[in-house]
Amino acid sequence: MDQLKDKTCLLTGGAGSIGLATAQRFVAEGARVMLADVDDAALQRAAHSLPAEMVATCCADVSQASQVRALIDATRARFGDIDVIFSNAGNTGVIAPLAEYPEEVFDQVLAVHVRGAFLLCKYGLPAMRDGGSIIITSSVAGVRGDAGVYGYITAKHAQVGLMRAVAKEAAARRIRVNTVHPGPVANGFQDRIEFELSKVLQRDATEFFDQLIPLHRHAQAAEIANAVLYLASDQSSFTTGSLLMVDGGMSA
Repeated sequence: MDQLKDKTCLLTGGAGSIGLATAQRFVAEGARVMLADVDDAALQRAAHSLPAEMVATCCADVSQASQVRALIDATRARFGDIDVIFSNAGNTGVIAPLAEYPEEVFDQVLAVHVRGAFLLCKYGLPAMRDGGSIIITSSVAGVRGDAGVYGYITAKHAQVGLMRAVAKEAAARRIRVNTVHPGPVANGFQDRIEFELSKVLQRDATEFFDQLIPLHRHAQAAEIANAVLYLASDQSSFTTGSLLMVDGGMSA
C-alpha cells in the first residue's frame, strides 16, 4: 500500500464524494494530501475523516488566479514540491433549451471546470517535481453531446483539449497529463443533475441512466478514485494525453 509513498498530492473539489474518496485512497497509499474546496465547512468535515498528520486543507475558488496561486504556495509550504495535481472542482449548471440557457450560468460552469483546470496547470506545473502527474476530472459528457446541458457539455469537452495541450508541454519533464471520465456516480452532485433532468424527461432520471449504462448501475465514488490512483501512480508511467473512461460502458 505504498504506490504514492511520500508523494505530495493536491486535490481540488476535495469536499465532494470523488475528491474525498480519492484523498482517502491517496493517504492509504502513503501520500501527503492538500485538500481544497470552495466550501470551507464541507472541506473541514471531509478532512476530519482523514489522518491530520497526512492532510492539510485550503479554501479556494479555482476560478480565481490569486486563490490558485495561494493554494499552490500553501501546499509547498506544508508538504514541499508537488507530485500529483488532481483538478476535480466542478459545478453543474442547469438543463434548458439553447435559447433559454442563461449566459451567466454558461460562464460560471466554464469558469470552474475550464478556467479552474487551466489555472491549476499554469501555476501548478512549475511547482511540480519532474515525473509527476496531473489528472483532470472530465466526464462521459466530455465525449458526447446532450441537448440542454450546454455549459457542462462544453466545459467537459474543453478540458480534453486543455489536457492534450498541457500533456505535450509537460512531457519534457516526464510529467503525465490525463483526463478521467466518470459516468453517472451515486453522489449528491449527480443527484442534483438527475433532479433537474427528471423534470425535463418527465420520468425518473436515475432509472433512465441505469438503463442507458451497459453495466446498468451508477458508479461508486471509490471506483472513480481507483482510476485516479492509477493515473497518479507509476502504474501509468507511459500514459499521457489520454482519456480514461470510467463510465460503465456508457460511451462505448
